[in-house]
Amino acid sequence: MKTERVETDVLCIGGGIAGLMAAIRARELGAKVVVAEKGATRYSGAGRIGNDHFWCYIPEYHGPDLDAFIKECMLTQLGNMTSNLGPRVVRTWLENSYDMVKLWDSWGIQMKHDGEWHFSGHSFPDRVMTHLKYKGANQKPVLTDQALKSGATIMDRVMIFELLGGPEGCTGAIGIDTRQDRLIEFRAKSVVVGTGAVVRLYPGVTPAVMGNNQRQFSSTGDGRAMAYRVGAELVNVELFTRHAGVKNFCRAGQATWAGVCRDPEGRPIGKYIEEPDIRFGDMIIEVDKQIFERYRQTGRGPVYMDCRGLTDAGHAYLMEGLRNEGNIGLLEHLKEEGVDLKKNALEFSTYELRYLGRLQTNEKTETGVPGLFTAGDESTFSISGAAVFGWIGGEQAAQYARQAAPASGEGKSAKMEETKHLIDALQSRKNGHDWRDANFALQHTLTDYAGSIKSEATLTAGLAHLRRLRQKVDTTLRATNRWELARCLEVRNLYDLGELVFAAASERKESRGMFQRSDYPYTDPLLGGKLLTVKQVDGKPYLEWKDVPR
Repeated sequence: MKTERVETDVLCIGGGIAGLMAAIRARELGAKVVVAEKGATRYSGAGRIGNDHFWCYIPEYHGPDLDAFIKECMLTQLGNMTSNLGPRVVRTWLENSYDMVKLWDSWGIQMKHDGEWHFSGHSFPDRVMTHLKYKGANQKPVLTDQALKSGATIMDRVMIFELLGGPEGCTGAIGIDTRQDRLIEFRAKSVVVGTGAVVRLYPGVTPAVMGNNQRQFSSTGDGRAMAYRVGAELVNVELFTRHAGVKNFCRAGQATWAGVCRDPEGRPIGKYIEEPDIRFGDMIIEVDKQIFERYRQTGRGPVYMDCRGLTDAGHAYLMEGLRNEGNIGLLEHLKEEGVDLKKNALEFSTYELRYLGRLQTNEKTETGVPGLFTAGDESTFSISGAAVFGWIGGEQAAQYARQAAPASGEGKSAKMEETKHLIDALQSRKNGHDWRDANFALQHTLTDYAGSIKSEATLTAGLAHLRRLRQKVDTTLRATNRWELARCLEVRNLYDLGELVFAAASERKESRGMFQRSDYPYTDPLLGGKLLTVKQVDGKPYLEWKDVPR
């Protein structure tokens, strides 16, 4: 296997929105920057195919009172999503959001509608509008071009799966070329981790088709797992959320749908709107994403998204939003099947469990490991969060790199030799299990023993089962080509995260939101305003309750 070394000031792991924004800002401040992306930056990450809503605060639109705007946002799904971030992170986010909007607009991402700031979706009728409607279909190509124009080096088809260093500091990373037999050691003064969301930990809505997911198939929590292994702290790894949308066609864009959620008799299942409205959509989806599943389980369903009744202009607005959100495949499918949204309602459903654990960070994107920063879905959420904290992360990483010691010395690191041995083992096994076997086994273990309902008995049994599976993964997993090698490395990271889910779920002795324990069916008021954190100490998970940062 060919090995090589790359030295840089700032290494951005992941070429999504966060990684590209970090690269652009760090280059602007004079740092040498390398972006390592598992896929291709133009079409990778959660923002790969577009978006059409951007959470932001625009004073000229919303008025001068940021506190009032934040208070209104907390009434929507943003309240749950930001509750564990702390007020400093939320305020920093919104204070910088308008700058990102103007920057993107100047680069060629159309942030205005007919020349004006236009807000719709994700908001209750006749209240403050929280999300800017924009045309994000070209956002990844535009940001990729900006990063290249800034002088950043982009290394596509390079999967980083191990960080160098430890709790005392991060000094680089190790990655593989996903096309050629090449192992790369990156030496960096600072690192920004932005590898996105976590999918494939729980079964999807169509379990046999793992790629049927809102997030990219290859977003598997690599950043969280490798940051944990060098001493970074994760938070709330036992919690999950759920999304909702078109049944069996798992896609984002719930706020783009401008119709009413109706039962089989045509009655609205919520109380917020009774007729389609392109300004708001039906907020019952945000208030209660599991309502579709309950209707099905109790025999009252199915529930339909009914956009019939929109004007021609409203229908055109809806279709444009779906295209900007990246729902091209869905629209093509509807056309092939002769489904006209002017005439037909679509069945909606609640989607799979979505892992909520993230890297603990502050408003400066710092982790607990010196020189290691994080942004995007790794630590916050949404396109807006990735843009803001990617920018801040790049700035902080560049500033850190100025005073950091030069990328170290000659000779191969012990970690490189250990990694080379792992890769050789995965590629040389003649018999064994492929990544799909291991991934399906993990998904079913998480669902059966740490899923919607759990107890100490199920968690204990499930953890023991997972550890037996992990032994098989370590000794029998095999890859017959470079694509399978990347999937094998992803599965190893997912098993690390799976074990943390069991450990943290056992520690959380209560039921809260979607986290339900049959042996602790009540919500413990003493745990309100607390975060359950986990980090690696002496090779084992160390769990600790902490206050939400203030």
